[in-house]
Amino acid sequence: MALAVSSSISVSTSSFQTSQHPKPPQIGSIRILDRLHPYGGAVSLSQRRSLVKPLNAEPQRNDSLVPLAATIVASEVIHTEEEDFERLAVDLENASPLEIMDKALEKFGDDIAIAFSGAEDVALIEYARLTGRPFRVFSLDTGRLNPETYRFFEAVEKHYGIRIEYMFPDAVEVQALVRSKGLFSFYEDGHQECCRVRKVRPLRRALKGLRAWITGQRKDQSPGTRSQIPVVQVDPAFEGMDGGIGSLVKWNPVANVKGHDIWNFLRTMNVPVNPLHSQGYISIGCEPCTRAVLPGQHEREGRWWWEDAKAKECGLHKGNIKQQEDAAQLNGNEVAHENGTATVPDIFNSQNVVNLSRTGIENLAKLENRKEPWLVVLYAPWCPYCQAMEESYVDLAEKLAGSGVKVGKFNADAEQKEFAKRELELGSYPTILFFPKHSSRPIKYPSENRDVDSLMAFINALR
Repeated sequence: MALAVSSSISVSTSSFQTSQHPKPPQIGSIRILDRLHPYGGAVSLSQRRSLVKPLNAEPQRNDSLVPLAATIVASEVIHTEEEDFERLAVDLENASPLEIMDKALEKFGDDIAIAFSGAEDVALIEYARLTGRPFRVFSLDTGRLNPETYRFFEAVEKHYGIRIEYMFPDAVEVQALVRSKGLFSFYEDGHQECCRVRKVRPLRRALKGLRAWITGQRKDQSPGTRSQIPVVQVDPAFEGMDGGIGSLVKWNPVANVKGHDIWNFLRTMNVPVNPLHSQGYISIGCEPCTRAVLPGQHEREGRWWWEDAKAKECGLHKGNIKQQEDAAQLNGNEVAHENGTATVPDIFNSQNVVNLSRTGIENLAKLENRKEPWLVVLYAPWCPYCQAMEESYVDLAEKLAGSGVKVGKFNADAEQKEFAKRELELGSYPTILFFPKHSSRPIKYPSENRDVDSLMAFINALR
């Protein structure tokens, strides 16, 4: 798969080794690894550039954004430094987008890429070009984009002399979704499931090959969900190539730029733009879920227009959402509420995951002869470790639907925390409990592995 770089290049074939850290990086900081030249001595950015050769053939396709461009492969890593990106965000708050872009490319080199949606974030590519540094671009092809957007992609590639690296959804998952629910199920039950298959999961695969990514998010795009975006942050929702929470940095160079200023920049620089913009489309996504907006309407009004305004995020920037989602469900006569976490959206939202209130979890724990076994996660919506396992837990619930095993969640935060510690063996978030069919005593999941296969093995061993 082709990589988006300002000049195509080849790479060394030596093996790459990383040092072992005694503990994962803390939220708000990330370890930056200084690489060494195979023959000894640290390699500067200028030295890295001098060691590459032109690449005339397109590299073999890979599902992740493996850093092929301008990569110097190290035989040893001997130095680790911890970067305070919260401090850096403060220092760069009043910096220009060009300065922020330059800093991002300087720090991460070939381990960072621009996320290009086919809309006005072509400005990011222009800023990257102006830095004079090599850069990479990737985009998510959902299979449902407008014809104009596909032609725009090609125009951008030709204008900048780059190749965009496209990430595609898993064909089996798309096929299963369409065969079971049809092509337009999102009009009836919300867009989240379709976006998860066509956008969020491909993005996860892409980011697992990076240490940082660059987005076109702006604070004025959606005041309800993006008003607190910093110019740089440790990504709260996704993981990078080193794995674990805190392994990926997210740069938002135009966070503080107004939409009209972005357009003034694009016109001044005479760069390609998506022709849909001239037809009233401002925020552009998939064809079935995007429409033109009327004069005076906010740009996000054209996205998922049939849904409540609170839901106008696809999941790619979930970590920045500051509003509360209305996800309460009834458990007996009690409403399951958000337990004092009104500034954090709920997680594990799926029709296959039962939302248990305090009454619901108490009733479940009291049953000595259950008709079905239950797997329940005790969580806090703000917990980054809970957020990191969200996809695998929802996937597990989908796999277990109709199998005779119920999957549930209990928000054990705030006033429920002491109860959960006392009655449900809560140690840290997330805690996963299995309630067997013929026993009142729950069994605590002992592993730190929270992937689907590990959780399924735990269930199969007990049911």
